[in-house]
Amino acid sequence: MTASARDLALATPPGRDRYVDLLRVASLGTVIGGHWLMAAVSGDGIGNLLALVPGLQVLTWGLQVMPVFFFVGGFSHALSYRSLARRSDPAASVYAAFLRARLRRLLRPTLVFVLVWAAAALAVQLAGHGGGRLTGAALRMVTQPLWFIGIYLAMVAFTPPLVKLHERHGWAAFAALAGSAALVDVLRFAFGVPYVEFLNFALVWLAVHQLGFLRADGRIRRPAVLAAAGLAGAVLLVAYGPYPLSMVGMPGEKVSNMAPPTLALLAHALWLVGAVQLLARPAAAWLERPRVWRGVVAANGVAMTAFLWHLTAMLGVYGAQLALGVDLPAPAGAAWWAQVPVRILAASALTAGFVALFRRFEAAPAAPAAPAEPHTPAAGGVGGLVAALGITLCLLGILGLSMTGLGGLLDGHSATLIAFPVTAPVAIGMALAGALLVERSAPARSVRLGG
Repeated sequence: MTASARDLALATPPGRDRYVDLLRVASLGTVIGGHWLMAAVSGDGIGNLLALVPGLQVLTWGLQVMPVFFFVGGFSHALSYRSLARRSDPAASVYAAFLRARLRRLLRPTLVFVLVWAAAALAVQLAGHGGGRLTGAALRMVTQPLWFIGIYLAMVAFTPPLVKLHERHGWAAFAALAGSAALVDVLRFAFGVPYVEFLNFALVWLAVHQLGFLRADGRIRRPAVLAAAGLAGAVLLVAYGPYPLSMVGMPGEKVSNMAPPTLALLAHALWLVGAVQLLARPAAAWLERPRVWRGVVAANGVAMTAFLWHLTAMLGVYGAQLALGVDLPAPAGAAWWAQVPVRILAASALTAGFVALFRRFEAAPAAPAAPAEPHTPAAGGVGGLVAALGITLCLLGILGLSMTGLGGLLDGHSATLIAFPVTAPVAIGMALAGALLVERSAPARSVRLGG
């Protein structure tokens, strides 16, 4: 049984930070809209609008809002971990229980998406239709957004030790991560140290995540200063450093601000965090309206499902155009821009259909009538080790799948993941095995975690 959005809205605790929920929905919604706009599909394949019209890359300074999602994640994870630690038996594995509670609503819809698409890709390739230009591109790109889920899993995994680090050192903990990210870029660009840049997949995103801890403790007191410093830093780094203008990855570029993340992206994150903090007070008053809050609660309940399926919806719209014999105009031309509103509306409607079909896998359980049973002491240290192994397998599997795509299921196509080749079937197997280990790492708990 699942709780309705109305029930959840009515049960909202008085002290809940509703603005965080709005930021979570708004950031994912902005990413979805940006993906729909950037995809430039023609008879020749799938391109990137920002590569075709470089002048539009400046828009990524406002539309690349994934740092906001990681910032919100840090806030929620800090509150959730502390809440669970207060309620748990000291002999139990708080780490295992935390991972299990945080990941259930994330992994279930993700693994359903992966399995449905894997079955579809296998059927297409067995039928001999997987080598077409558009079909092949679709099978490669549909899993690319999974990188975000893989990185997010790492943020969850590191939350307990980093919360403790934050409680001891506060802003100094963030500064250490940011300084380490800057050092990585110095080693990369000034001294040419090979492979060092990949450390910033962890350091940059963990630093952004750490900002969420600071917000949870009310320690971001001068958001205007944070925004101004971040914006100035990003401008200077792009103007005088080796960093590109775009805050998202561009095909064929030698340096990307996203893969791996750079100091410029961290500066961009600082200005975004400061900017959204400046809007917190007026937004909080708006969110007190019952209808507005119900809408945010409802959107939060399906946001991950919408994110997972939005590229499928976009590809479905383009596929329908081709099937109906509708001409696909040259990207970035007048006719292409004229079709943009229609395509986005159609993709929105199709995404809503996917959400209606798959939302059950993301649904939050209804609050129990009886109090939860405590952990048994036997679940302690062993549970934590099992959970750590499980989440490691999950994030490696999901990151691997985001790199391999689903276009080579039958021919052994592989990608290099941390110096090791991985194929799509192996990546899927790791993700499934990891999810099972996380699920089995702690006894079921009927507690609702904050955030």
